[in-house]
Amino acid sequence: MDDRDRARFLHDLFVFNDTNSPLNFRQPARNSQNWSSDDQFWGRQRPARQPLVRLHAFCLMDNHYHLLVSPIKENGVPAFMKKLGMGYARYFNERHGRSGALWQGKYKKKLLEQDSHFLYIPYYIHLNALDRSMPEWREGRIKNTRKALEDLRAYRWSSHLDYLGEKNFPSITEREFLSGVIGSRARYEKEILSIISSPELAAAAAVLE
Repeated sequence: MDDRDRARFLHDLFVFNDTNSPLNFRQPARNSQNWSSDDQFWGRQRPARQPLVRLHAFCLMDNHYHLLVSPIKENGVPAFMKKLGMGYARYFNERHGRSGALWQGKYKKKLLEQDSHFLYIPYYIHLNALDRSMPEWREGRIKNTRKALEDLRAYRWSSHLDYLGEKNFPSITEREFLSGVIGSRARYEKEILSIISSPELAAAAAVLE
């Protein structure tokens, strides 16, 4: 609904990626802008963190999100998704005075088995942010590529800025694994421009939907 909800979702991406149960925290008043929790919740008395998955890339949209993860623990992906889905729904319902399910059905997952698909996935995830202003990227028909890059940089709620080398939410993702795929900032942005201005490359990225 707003940036407070978005910030909380990214907070939960980090906190729920842990085999340990999250500690209880104070739910702020519905109209409060202070969504941060107390010192105990932030880790002074927490056991050592044991991540369930490696979160390589993400993009949060208004009504859905995309994650690229690989398991660390056995059954790490379903365990993480369950904690994230239930935990965030509880926060959202309490804040907005609602009840019931927040998400539409079970999360969808795709197992990447082909190198060709893997090469496109970080770009596809980050390019979702362009759906808000330039949805024609999905057809590879962006003419104003400079504006497309500016729009991507203006959108905080993904790992795109961190892959550009600009600290945004650096603690959420593990970027080392994708470094060899994405390469330098110049190479990364060049590949983005190729995808959004080429119908053939955009179609290749679309197979990941």
